[in-house]
Amino acid sequence: MSGRAQLMWDEAVTGYDFGPNHPMDPVRLALTRRLVEALGLDRDIEVIAAKPAGDSTLRLVHREDYVQAVKAASADPAAADPSYGLGTLDDPAFAGMHEVSALIAGQSVRAAEAVWRGDALHAVNFAGGLHHAMPGAASGFCIYNDAALAIARLLEMGAERVAYVDVDVHHGDGVQAAFWEDPRVLTISLHEHPRTLFPQTGWPQETGAPNAEGSAVNVALPAGTSDAGWVRAFHAVVPELVADFRPQVLVSQHGADTHFEDPLAHLAVSLDAQRAVQTACHDLAHRYAEGRWVALGGGGYAVVEVVPRSWTHLVAIAAGRPIAPETVIPDSWRQEAFARTQQLAPARMTDGRWPVAYADWEAGYDPADRLDQAVLAARRAAFPLRGLLA
Repeated sequence: MSGRAQLMWDEAVTGYDFGPNHPMDPVRLALTRRLVEALGLDRDIEVIAAKPAGDSTLRLVHREDYVQAVKAASADPAAADPSYGLGTLDDPAFAGMHEVSALIAGQSVRAAEAVWRGDALHAVNFAGGLHHAMPGAASGFCIYNDAALAIARLLEMGAERVAYVDVDVHHGDGVQAAFWEDPRVLTISLHEHPRTLFPQTGWPQETGAPNAEGSAVNVALPAGTSDAGWVRAFHAVVPELVADFRPQVLVSQHGADTHFEDPLAHLAVSLDAQRAVQTACHDLAHRYAEGRWVALGGGGYAVVEVVPRSWTHLVAIAAGRPIAPETVIPDSWRQEAFARTQQLAPARMTDGRWPVAYADWEAGYDPADRLDQAVLAARRAAFPLRGLLA
């Protein structure tokens, strides 16, 4: 294994564009790439442009009729079929939609291949993490589910155990659905409670099909959860499950929409806590998966203030050159961000909350605390199915 980290990037991914009034603004991708460059991370990570996923790869997860529906909508957006989730408010059709969605999927599949074959120890695709797409429908700004496709490709190549950890503010429903009946894949999702946020799934009781019980784990966090609770919940659930499962590869999704500045959700997490969990995922990959780590982006709609900083930290961690939170952001990047968006950009790589303090689960359960209630609900639902104590 080379030990090198790879960053999957092709400027064409910025063509994943639902239009000027849609919250999924592709400028977040361009600005992340420019910040990676501005901080000199290109010297420590190999940048790779992968080919789009072909039809046979897309069919590892998606139905043939759905792929054809995406192609038809891509060629003629006016012909989009809403029965496939296309041409809706969340997923409006646009010219070239199939091609750019397949490109993003191909980047994540190539990342998985590189890690499995030993061409790289870590691989990052921050344009990916489109975790809501279902086998037969678009959903939640997601056309093709690149995360599920990367996992399916790992299984096709011979992996017997893949762990998927999703810390986006929204439930990783599409990935869970893709592997609901497959005990070779452990899906763990920490997300805002389905009572208060799309997609209204991800209840603790969702634990996998009868032949794969305990293969899905859901931590439904109360709205308003902030750094100490969010990081506490992660460490109260994820490390013990990963240690028990012993994955050969860890795939993680790092949606930046848990942040307190995000306009579409209700958690209150800082950039510093996001960085702490990114570091924890990196460490889990080294401890239990021989370092094999595929890290993806996801949601995130504070496109200047939050997303570029969060995912640049992710790239830096994968590259083996973590960026100190107090690092000053180059003026050149801040000027470019303003020129592109007319928004003032942050001056530092931190929200001023480093280091993040939290109490270990072993420090004691507080029955009056809503966060602890959420953690215990997840543990009670899933842990006994895996032979673990709740």
